[in-house]
Amino acid sequence: MSIFLAVLFAAFLHACWNAIIKFGDDKFQGMLLLSFGHGIFGLFLIAVYPIPDAKSWMFLVGSVLCHLIYKFFLTFAYTKGDLSRVYPIARGTAPMIVLIISLLYLPDAVSNMQIGGISLVELGILLMARGVISHKEEYALIPLAAMAAVGTAGYSIFDGLGARASGTALGYVGWLFFLDAALFIIGGLVLRGKTMFPKSRQVWAQGLLAGSASVAAYSIAVWAMTVAPIAVITALREMSVLFAVIIGIFFFKEKPSVDKLISALMIVTGVIAIGI
Repeated sequence: MSIFLAVLFAAFLHACWNAIIKFGDDKFQGMLLLSFGHGIFGLFLIAVYPIPDAKSWMFLVGSVLCHLIYKFFLTFAYTKGDLSRVYPIARGTAPMIVLIISLLYLPDAVSNMQIGGISLVELGILLMARGVISHKEEYALIPLAAMAAVGTAGYSIFDGLGARASGTALGYVGWLFFLDAALFIIGGLVLRGKTMFPKSRQVWAQGLLAGSASVAAYSIAVWAMTVAPIAVITALREMSVLFAVIIGIFFFKEKPSVDKLISALMIVTGVIAIGI
C-alpha cells in the first residue's frame, strides 16, 4: 500500500509540473528551466550517492535518449493543444507498450487483475483524448503527443531495468537527470541560441518549480520500479491524467465534457484494480 500511495503522489506531482509548463507563454523556455532544475539536483545526487554499477550504464544511455524524445515532442505538442488533450495522448499509450514488452521480454510477474486494470486505464485515457477528433481540434498535436508516449515507454523500461542493475537507485537518477539536462540544454542552444534563456524572474521561478516537482515525481517512480513490476508502476503513474484533467478544468478553465468524466471514472477503477 505504501508503494501504491507513493506512486499516486508522484503522479500528482507529474501533472503539476506539466501544468506549470503549459501555463507559461514559451513552452520551450519552461522545459529548458525544468531541465536546468534536473541538472542541479542531478549534481547533488551524484555528489552524495555512489556511481551506478557498470551494468546499468547501457540502460542509462538508452533512458537519456528516450527522455530527450519525450521532452522535445511534449514541448511542441503543448504549443498545439490543451493540457487535457495533449497530456492523455502523451501518457496514454505508454502503459500498453510497456505491458506488451513486459509480458514478452521481462521477468516481472503481472497478475490478470493488474492486466485488466492497466487495460482499463488505457481505454479511459484514450477515450479522454478522442475529443481531439470529435471536437475538430488541431490534429498536429496527435503525432507529436504520440511520439512523446514512445519516449515515455522507452525510458520507463530502461530506467526500471537500469535502477535494478545500478545498486543505487538515487545515484542512477542523479546521472540520469544530469546527462538529460546537459543534452537538452545543448539541443536548445542549437535550436534557439541565447533566446532560449528567459529574462523574466517569474519564468525562471516557474521553470525551477516545475523541475523540483519533476525530480520528486520521477525519483519516487524509479524507486518504486526497483521493488514492483515496471508495467504496474508505469500504469499507476498514469493516474496523473486524471489530476491533469482536474487542473485543466479548474485552473485553465477548460470545458468539462461527458467523455472526460466517463474516462476519468474508468481510470480510477483501473487504478483500484492495479492496487489490489
